[in-house]
Amino acid sequence: MTGRTWEPGCPIGLEDLRLLRFNYLGMDGEIHRGPMVVNASVAEDVLGVFARLFDAGFQLKHVALAHRWRPNGPIETTRSVTASFNCRPALNPDLTPTGTWSEHAYGLAIDVNPLQNPYVAVDGSVRRPAAQAYLDRSQQLPGMIHPGDVVVRSFAEIGWEWGGNWSGTKDYMHFSLRGR
Repeated sequence: MTGRTWEPGCPIGLEDLRLLRFNYLGMDGEIHRGPMVVNASVAEDVLGVFARLFDAGFQLKHVALAHRWRPNGPIETTRSVTASFNCRPALNPDLTPTGTWSEHAYGLAIDVNPLQNPYVAVDGSVRRPAAQAYLDRSQQLPGMIHPGDVVVRSFAEIGWEWGGNWSGTKDYMHFSLRGR
């Protein structure tokens, strides 16, 4: 992670992060194994969440380490990577930094299937054109998260909040310990 998603100046040290590896059911119906870096204080709880999702047959497109955040960098259009730690600022709806660290920078937030569970602005727009197909949240498509489903319940059991419950903007992919 050094030089990729972590660097000196991040708000958390490498010694406070843990690399997890777990099995998940892919959208191809096959079992895959992927890495995720989270805060050491939540590592066991997060493993439990992904074990429950696996047991329930919830499909993940891909689990991998996050790509390094770059201001004004390109927005990935079709990748859908479930990931956690990324040393980056919190972002405004227009993608400008807020001046505070994102919960991802502490390993205390996870984005699940970002393409299938997009960030939706107040005006109904999405950041990624390919996510338009997932705006209708009444659809029951593989990898989509819905109120009260196994994903929302599993994260709620460990005290995490879902961005799909936010008023105004909706961040359907986002789960975090502090609800931000």
